[in-house]
Amino acid sequence: MSALPSFHSPHRHTVDEYLALDRAAEYKSEYVNGEIFAMGGASFRHVLITSNIARELGNRLKSTHCQVYSSDLRVQADRGKAFHYPDVTVICGRPEYRDDRRDTATNPLIIVEVLSNSTRNYDRGDKFASYRRLDSLREYILIDQRPCHIEHYTRKTGGIWEFSEIDDCGTELWIPTLEFSIPLAEIYAKVEFLEPEPESEIHPPE
Repeated sequence: MSALPSFHSPHRHTVDEYLALDRAAEYKSEYVNGEIFAMGGASFRHVLITSNIARELGNRLKSTHCQVYSSDLRVQADRGKAFHYPDVTVICGRPEYRDDRRDTATNPLIIVEVLSNSTRNYDRGDKFASYRRLDSLREYILIDQRPCHIEHYTRKTGGIWEFSEIDDCGTELWIPTLEFSIPLAEIYAKVEFLEPEPESEIHPPE
């Protein structure tokens, strides 16, 4: 999902100011250390990949105590200093919320982001650093819009993050926390790679 710089005044917004603005607005915004960034639109390919992975996760989890959420779910990260809208979020057990509005989750188990040309460095870097401060998070999955390329981070004992990478369209993505795998063919189902990935999808916070 895109995040375009929205507010550039010298004033740095408090969390309460951000939440009030975001809840009242007709569009979603993310918050990083006092700055607010309005969410823009996503490419057709981005939307399709996001829908595919959300559907595959949902189908496998429908008889469990886990729930799959779309990019409409706000997640508090970085010990309350950042708020994001992940492309897909998995929460197992009872969701925990920031406040009684119950619209900001604090205990995601798995977060999935679909990369674009303009967000890949941010999603791999500062955004992942923000997510890593979530005690509940066990896996961070980055799905490229290029053919069958996935970057997968898994939290091990002691808080160490293990990295793995997949480039084979004929293989599967193993999700150890949930103990099942998803074929990459399903994640990229009906995705056409004839056109280059759009360049103008997002300008992430610096």
